[in-house]
Amino acid sequence: MSTAESCKLMKVHVFARSLRAAALTGAAMAHLFLPAAAQDTVTENQPDDGATVLQEIVVKGGSGGVIQADGYVGKSSATGAKTDTPFIETPQSISSVTEQQLKDRNPQTLLDTIAYTPGTRVGAYGFDPRFDSFTVRGFDVTYTGVFRDNLRQPGAGSSLFKTEPYGLEGVSILRGPSSALYGASGAGGLYNLITKRPTEDPYHELQLQYGTQQRYQSQFDFSGPVNDRDPFYYRLTGLYRDANTEQISVPDDRVYIAPAFTWKPDEDTKLTILGEYSRTKTGGTAAYYNDPVTGEVTDYFAGNPAFNDSVQNQGRIGYEFEHRLNDTFVFRQNARFSTLNIDTDWAFAYAPNAVDPTLLDRSAGTFDERLTAFVIDNQLEAKFETGDIDHTLLAGLDLTRLRWRSLDGRGVSPPLDTNNPNAGASVPHIDFQTRTVQDQWQAGTYLQDQMRYDAWLLTLGGRYDWVWTDTENTDLVADTVDTVSQKDNEFSGRIGLSYETDFGLVPYVSYSTAFAPNAGINRETNAPFKPTESEQEEIGVKYLLPDSNTMLSAALFNIDQKNSLYYEVVNLPSGPENIQVQRGKIRSRGLEIEANTSLDNGLSLVASYTFTDAKILEGPTGTVGNYVSSVPKHMASLWANYKFQESSPVYGMGFGFGARYIGKSYGNDENTTENGARVLFDAAVSYDFAALDKKYDGLSLQVNATNLLDRREPVCSAGFCYRDQGRSVIGTLRYTW
Repeated sequence: MSTAESCKLMKVHVFARSLRAAALTGAAMAHLFLPAAAQDTVTENQPDDGATVLQEIVVKGGSGGVIQADGYVGKSSATGAKTDTPFIETPQSISSVTEQQLKDRNPQTLLDTIAYTPGTRVGAYGFDPRFDSFTVRGFDVTYTGVFRDNLRQPGAGSSLFKTEPYGLEGVSILRGPSSALYGASGAGGLYNLITKRPTEDPYHELQLQYGTQQRYQSQFDFSGPVNDRDPFYYRLTGLYRDANTEQISVPDDRVYIAPAFTWKPDEDTKLTILGEYSRTKTGGTAAYYNDPVTGEVTDYFAGNPAFNDSVQNQGRIGYEFEHRLNDTFVFRQNARFSTLNIDTDWAFAYAPNAVDPTLLDRSAGTFDERLTAFVIDNQLEAKFETGDIDHTLLAGLDLTRLRWRSLDGRGVSPPLDTNNPNAGASVPHIDFQTRTVQDQWQAGTYLQDQMRYDAWLLTLGGRYDWVWTDTENTDLVADTVDTVSQKDNEFSGRIGLSYETDFGLVPYVSYSTAFAPNAGINRETNAPFKPTESEQEEIGVKYLLPDSNTMLSAALFNIDQKNSLYYEVVNLPSGPENIQVQRGKIRSRGLEIEANTSLDNGLSLVASYTFTDAKILEGPTGTVGNYVSSVPKHMASLWANYKFQESSPVYGMGFGFGARYIGKSYGNDENTTENGARVLFDAAVSYDFAALDKKYDGLSLQVNATNLLDRREPVCSAGFCYRDQGRSVIGTLRYTW
């Protein structure tokens, strides 16, 4: 491996296969409120001083970004249609991670949060706390598929927003191409992260946590009315963590604060403001050294403990506004401004030293990236009838403005001494050598009609997007500037048909498309990259069991993606280099089965099975006809949680157990290496002290363990190998009132 290639690997190895450095724009957003089953009226009480006290107001007809759920069973959200639509009526595969699941499993990362959802491949890059990189249905969604409150959460280069699960109410997942409503997005689907919102009832929570790797964490969550007179509600969520990890010089420290505020002056109007700031410190690299001779991953930390800092500061502020104009029309406007800055030093061991084989040569580098984005989505919803057909018509216009700046410098680090591998060595100062600035605008307009006739539901949607991208690359050493401008226009659509049987079974069929503009140029042709395009056919069935809080679903899908990006060694005028090229086509076919339930006897359960056949139809030499690396054909998961009932002698106790099966996959697109199958076990135990005495009401203790058996096997993706994250055990003392 050359120094240049190892340096490139350092910064992109987490994204490796199919890295798209910016399908960054556009989106649309969630709807603000929980729908009211019936219209409530404003009632008033007169206190002694004569002032008017407003009682709780429920806004009729809202389409909230939150998930309507009962325990583990998600029932509806605005993710699938941008209108509050029951999951069984959405003609596309959709599922959720509910608030109760988050409480029971206590995930510490986004990957932990979504690990039990169908089709989701987490852990393909082993232990790495720097990024939340994952795939669904065989396609990487790191850049194109993460949304926050139904608005795009953009990313570019190493500038990816970090997610704190304690700040979430839940996650809605819409699988498959979804550009008809959301604009630029990928083939696999989208993950809508739903921020905690103010509650109308007072809620207060304090937590103290201690875990493996000297993990200390405290967190709080306060919410409720501002006072007993005005229709103002607040929420304030915060966290402080000081933690090491299994890798030397890779901490997992974080400060997080998220204020939220809601104003509901009447039953037709609602404004919610959502804010967040966090500071996270971790390592510039977490990789293990890969032996270039054997191709195997070793136990040597590839970085330099004395030169391995990465600090990310990020913040966002936005609002969700809804106003009902009359019985037919509702207007919504949702917007967010977000920014992040990441400052990182890294080193990377890539080959034995030519003189002393006990030493491993290390490259080094430093980069400073800043990303700012503004997203706004305007929606007008109309509900009306034409004869026997009921319509929910949605028209929208959204705009995204993104600016990304990257300063990058490369150098060398003193070699890694295999006789003393954890020793750090000072690195000479590294100046920035390149500067990249990218400006991107996206404007999109969309129209969707959900039409119901008797038991039939037809969903038609279409959208047209305009994307403008200007990229300026500056060589700070040679003082030269290259500028590339590109413009992409694209139409996206979705059509879906569902039928609700008398006994609750809902079969459906759908067709949908997506596109993802790719920033940068193909250095082999000196031409801008074309957008990556995808289309999907899906047929499925959903069943919400009558008289049982149980949801069953199954889906068969076929996805074709063209203009895929790959990294390939190409002979350029300057010599061979590992660059991004565009000549790919991938086809993914598969089956997903999911079951969610929360029963009155204290048992809650989520289970899924996924079969994915993802093949490269067009790609680099030696890959055509092969399977996409690190995409298992078979995956299955089961998480069950049981709380003993009041009649039990161990009332107050709760137990959880989970198993995640990850089948065999190939370690590279050439299919010359293989990742073995594995089963990872998770567990939880909890106790509610109120079972001892009511005076302890609100006090509980919970212990969660992930990868209980501490399996740390090699896992390879796009030819680079990692190790599974080891066992983590975290105890939580919680008090709520």
